[in-house]
Amino acid sequence: MFSRLMRAVLFWLVMAVGAIGEPLGRDQLAPLVVPPMSLGERINDEGVWELLNSGGAQAGYVFETEPMAPLPGFSGAPINVLVVLDLDGRFLDVQLISHNEPIFVSGLGQAPFHKFFEQYRGHSISDSLVVGTPYGAGSDGSALVYLDGVTKATASVRIAHESILAATLKVAREKMGGVASGPPAYPDLENEEELTWQDLLDQGLVTRKTVLNSEIDAAFAGTLWEDDDPEAQADPDGVYLDLWIIDVGPPAIAEAVLSQGSLRELRGFMEISTTDEPILVVETARHGLVTDDFVRNTSPDLLSAEQAGFPVALRDADIYVQMNDAVPDAVRDGTALILRTDRRLGFDPTLEWTLQIKALREHGVFQPEIGSVQLTATHVTDDRFFITPEVRKPVPPWREALRNRAPDLVVLGLFLTGLLLLLGRRLNRLAGHRHFTPIRLGVLAFVIGFVGWWGQGQLSIATPLGVVRTLKDGGSFAFLLYDPFSLALWGVTILGFVLWGRGLFCGWLCPFGAMQEFAHHLGRLLRLPQYEVSEVWDRRLKWMKYVVLLVLVAVLFTAPARLDKAIEVEPFKTAITTYFLREWYYVAYAAGLLLLSMILFKGFCRYVCPLGAVMAIGGLLRGRDWIERRAECGSPCQLCKVKCAYGAIRPSGAIDYSECFQCLDCVTIHDDPAQCVPLIIQARRNRGLSKMAAR
Repeated sequence: MFSRLMRAVLFWLVMAVGAIGEPLGRDQLAPLVVPPMSLGERINDEGVWELLNSGGAQAGYVFETEPMAPLPGFSGAPINVLVVLDLDGRFLDVQLISHNEPIFVSGLGQAPFHKFFEQYRGHSISDSLVVGTPYGAGSDGSALVYLDGVTKATASVRIAHESILAATLKVAREKMGGVASGPPAYPDLENEEELTWQDLLDQGLVTRKTVLNSEIDAAFAGTLWEDDDPEAQADPDGVYLDLWIIDVGPPAIAEAVLSQGSLRELRGFMEISTTDEPILVVETARHGLVTDDFVRNTSPDLLSAEQAGFPVALRDADIYVQMNDAVPDAVRDGTALILRTDRRLGFDPTLEWTLQIKALREHGVFQPEIGSVQLTATHVTDDRFFITPEVRKPVPPWREALRNRAPDLVVLGLFLTGLLLLLGRRLNRLAGHRHFTPIRLGVLAFVIGFVGWWGQGQLSIATPLGVVRTLKDGGSFAFLLYDPFSLALWGVTILGFVLWGRGLFCGWLCPFGAMQEFAHHLGRLLRLPQYEVSEVWDRRLKWMKYVVLLVLVAVLFTAPARLDKAIEVEPFKTAITTYFLREWYYVAYAAGLLLLSMILFKGFCRYVCPLGAVMAIGGLLRGRDWIERRAECGSPCQLCKVKCAYGAIRPSGAIDYSECFQCLDCVTIHDDPAQCVPLIIQARRNRGLSKMAAR
């Protein structure tokens, strides 16, 4: 029967084994790119591909995060995400490709994880993106951009976020070196300088670009359109383009140029569009600024811009432009537009940028052919008119996690400190307390409610297996820092190994173990028959948890993609993480184990739990035999052995610390003169000797 049971367990776990997924090739990656965009050629060996627009021109980059930022998740395997980035450094799409995060695989389900990645669309790598919620008072132009996390999966979400940022910034540095990676400068609204038009000219705050007719003729020379501008040929010294460029984002500059009406309209615009930089362009010659087909509030058809080799998106701000009387008549009478560009996309008004002006000519009368040349003008505005936020150094994920869990960690720290003091210094007194059982059950109720359901601190075999995988792959152990609540429990558990063996966690800190103990007490209240496994089978079945652990390790090394399913041998995710809100078969499994505990004391913990096997192995670090024994223990007295519900006392009376759950029942018996047989016998002898002495 025992061998059949072992084969059944092996079969159940090995069924979870599957093939490891291969890296995505073109056939797998191309369908993930949303039309009209398409996948171009592969650029390097790290999985970066060209993104092509509908015309076949390069529009950005497509890449996976795992090859460039293989940060291990809680399963030990990286979270692989597809990122589609345009040439401006803006996220066009972010999709989850693969992961092994247990909480999403069969806990919360995949939908919340996929929905998290949708938040990146439209944001730029110049944004300060963080996962969480804002703290403190309001913000200004330097504000962070907060992405909503996923309740009960904060650690996995942070790991995914760090992977996306690390891979994206690596692509940006290598392929898009000019894209800003920090918060952009924004106008200083407190700067109240009084400036005149002449001040603007003298300080270089106005850029003027002049092109003569002879120069534009020279630009078209040798083309089909060289003779298609009679006006230029008739007046070579005449002005073709007389363009003025002024950044009117700073209030002091705007006040020196615009009329009161236009100034009020601009201020209203900037109150709404807080991230847009307004650029005033005025043309006083015959070129003009737009064609007859131009539509207000759209991109100008003859103007474009770039900065550091990357395009700057311009759009009409749809503001009525009227300049004040201090501006020369020649400028006031020109054609004027206020254009806007989004600073979040990397535009920095304090750095030089280039306005590109398209000059057009037509050849032919019917269906004329259009030819063009490009004229350029560079502009920069003094940085004294702007506030350049200090580039925020990324907060280490472990510090961000500590901040988010600070209140919970304080409560947990007080609880763990109190528990260690209670057990470490007054263990025997606690065991002998007349209210010991209510005290113990009160502690276990707190463990279920706060440590388990509230704090999500149910330790799992997933963490030790993740450590093993990291050791195997040579990765980073940083993933452990993403969940400081559980890490604190691991720290105390490891300390408990030295002091008591496995008993501290398994007997006092495991939420599901506490549930089983309550189930046991409920079974006794209901007067259900209590099943005791024979001594022979008890010894055999206790080896099963080590077999389960070995199978999980085998799955880790042979098919890690299937490890999350194999870990479902633990019911912790169902009972603690998701409050039993899962598929019926997971709920039936977890509830069945609790029902089993009503008649077989902690059967899962004693015989199946792979984490319990790890705890038992860790218990070998125990520095002392903390449970006192007497020479009579085992022979002739067997009371402690009979009373031990865990079967952790050998016939010889010695404690099997690898199976001891620190319930303190034997300590209670050992110190109780009304229960301990050697003490009872010794008391009788003493009374007999006293009577003899009295005679």
